[in-house]
Amino acid sequence: MQTEVSDTGDAPLGETHGNALMAVEIEITVSIGKARLSLSDLLQLRQNSVLQLDHRIDDPVDVFIGERLVARGELEETEEGSGQLCLRLTEVTDLSGGL
Repeated sequence: MQTEVSDTGDAPLGETHGNALMAVEIEITVSIGKARLSLSDLLQLRQNSVLQLDHRIDDPVDVFIGERLVARGELEETEEGSGQLCLRLTEVTDLSGGL
């Protein structure tokens, strides 16, 4: 299932929605890629095994709520240089119809 995403400019996601339930926390998933393995290869995985993903390091990553694609973005390191990742959104879906 492919969902079209579009650039919404500088408008935050919340500006396009009503205030109801805005305090509810929702878990999002950031997908950086997929790997396909045979069952025998999967059972051989150990610490320090390497899985080759289907995305390159500079490819956009997908942001999901449940199964729904809601945005795309680029991985970055936080400005503090702590090694922690953050995500700069480059495209956001139109969520005016709800999640």
